[in-house]
Amino acid sequence: MTAPARKVWLALGVIYFVWGSTYLGIKIAVETLPPLLTAGTRFLTAGLILVLILALRGRSLRISSRELLSSALVGLLLLTLGVGVVHVAETRIDSSIAAMIAGTVPLQVILMRTVTGDRVSRALRLGTAVGLVGLALVVLPGLGSGSTAVGLLVMVAASISWSIGSFLSPRLTMPRDPFVASAYEMLAGGVFLTAAALALGQWRDLGGGAITAGSAAAWVYLVVAGSLVGFTAYAWLLRAAPISLVVTHQYVNPLVAIALGMLFLSERPSPFTLAGAALVIGAVYIAVRSEAPGAPSGNAAPSATSEKRASQGRRKPQYLNGIGATEDAG
Repeated sequence: MTAPARKVWLALGVIYFVWGSTYLGIKIAVETLPPLLTAGTRFLTAGLILVLILALRGRSLRISSRELLSSALVGLLLLTLGVGVVHVAETRIDSSIAAMIAGTVPLQVILMRTVTGDRVSRALRLGTAVGLVGLALVVLPGLGSGSTAVGLLVMVAASISWSIGSFLSPRLTMPRDPFVASAYEMLAGGVFLTAAALALGQWRDLGGGAITAGSAAAWVYLVVAGSLVGFTAYAWLLRAAPISLVVTHQYVNPLVAIALGMLFLSERPSPFTLAGAALVIGAVYIAVRSEAPGAPSGNAAPSATSEKRASQGRRKPQYLNGIGATEDAG
C-alpha cells in the first residue's frame, strides 16, 4: 500500500456500501421517474459537476478526437447500454436480483478473454463455469412470469454490454487522466440516454406527481454518492492499494444490495436465487484470489507499478476490477 491502512479501508468501505446501495437507489428512483431520463440526467449532471471540479483544479480537459471517440464508445457500452439499461430492468425486477446479475460481469470478462485466446488458468475457467451456473439459477426461475422475464433479459443484456465495455476499454486509446476520461464517458452516456428518453417521449411521464420526495432524494444520491463520491474513492484506491484488495468490491457489492433490498424494500429472494447468488459470489472470489499478485495463474495480475501507470493513462488490461478506471457499477 502507498497510503495508511485506515484510509484505504475507509475508501473501501465507501465503495462497498455506496456501489452496493446504488441498486436500491435506482429501484426507488424509477418507482415514479422514467428510467432512461433518470439515468441520462444523472450522468449528465455528474459529468458536468466533474468537469467543473477538474477545471477549478486546473486539470486540462483537452483530448484528441480519437480519445473522444473512444470515451464515447466506452460511455455508450458501460453507461448507456450498461448502467442506463439497469434503470429499465429495475422497473420489472428486484434490486437484489439486478445486483446478482451484475455481479457476473467479472466472469463474463474472463469468458471473453478465454474466447479471444488469453491465457486463463484451469481454476479460473472452472470458477467461471460455476458462476454462470449460478447466473442461471438467478435468472431461469423468473423467465416464465411475463414482466419479470422481460426485466431479467434486459438486465442480462445490460451486464453483457458492461462486460464488453470492460473488455474493450483497456484496448482503446483513452485520455491519460482517468478523471478526465470518466467525465467524458459520463457526458457521452448521459447524452445518449437523454436523447433516447426524449425520443421515446419519457418527458411526458414527469407530470402527475412523478417527482416525489423519495425519487428525488434517490436521484440526488445516485449523482453525488454513486457517481462522484464512489468513483473518486475508487480512483484513489487504484493508486493507493493493491488491485487484489480493491476488487473485493465485486463480491461485496451484491451482498450489500441483497441486504438493503431485504431491509428497505421487503425483497425476499427465493432459495434458488440465493443459491445462485452464492455460486456467483464464490466464483468471483475464486477469480479475485486466482489473479491476485503472487497467485499461481496462467495470467499474472498487474503489479503495483503497472497499475499506477495504467491509472495515469498508459492503460494495460486490468481484468480483475472488471471496469478499469471508469464509472461505478451501479
